[in-house]
Amino acid sequence: MSNANPLQAATRREAPSPADALDRFGAVADRTKRDLERYVALLAEWQRVHNLVARGALDEVWPRHVADSLQLLRHAPDFREWVDVGSGAGFPGLVVAIASKDFSARHFTLVESNAKKAAFLRAAIRETGVNAAVANERIEVHAAKMAGRADVVSARALAPLSELLGLAAPYAHRDSVMLFLKGREYVHELDAASQSWAFDVVDYESATDSGGRVLAIRNLSPKAAPP
Repeated sequence: MSNANPLQAATRREAPSPADALDRFGAVADRTKRDLERYVALLAEWQRVHNLVARGALDEVWPRHVADSLQLLRHAPDFREWVDVGSGAGFPGLVVAIASKDFSARHFTLVESNAKKAAFLRAAIRETGVNAAVANERIEVHAAKMAGRADVVSARALAPLSELLGLAAPYAHRDSVMLFLKGREYVHELDAASQSWAFDVVDYESATDSGGRVLAIRNLSPKAAPP
């Protein structure tokens, strides 16, 4: 008998349906599925002209990208302000915003410096009606404007952890959590980051990647430079 994660098995199928991917991930409201379908359809439409995601990404968009993003909600505390840095085409921030649509007090800020990707994000926000805003500027610039205001900071495939912590740190307050989707090299990234940063971390097995992890980081502070 196989012990494979059913969602991981879904990633090996050709062109799985939204229901197949998301139902295996967990209970997802019908309205959320419809909003996610609108988002993915819009992404496919824009991709034909603007090349927003890597070639072939749309072939696995539901199990590998949408569900991968959606799993962050499992590890998030109660929150009011979620900042997603380097949002790209919306993974993970816009997906989580769509799944949080029924929670009117939750607001999302999607930080993306690429103008075409930022334009797509704004179009997707209009299409799905989520409570989100796009900051089309560099993370370092935007972070100064939202210093200490994020309850959650997220990122996916953006930068090595040591660099990512530096980008996310200004957004955080004392009780913030940082949720980062990382691949098989996460242990080495944790070791490297610990040279410059002090933090508490819990790493969760990814629901979509057998070698991946969701890193939940709290109590982040820079280490003092040696004398």
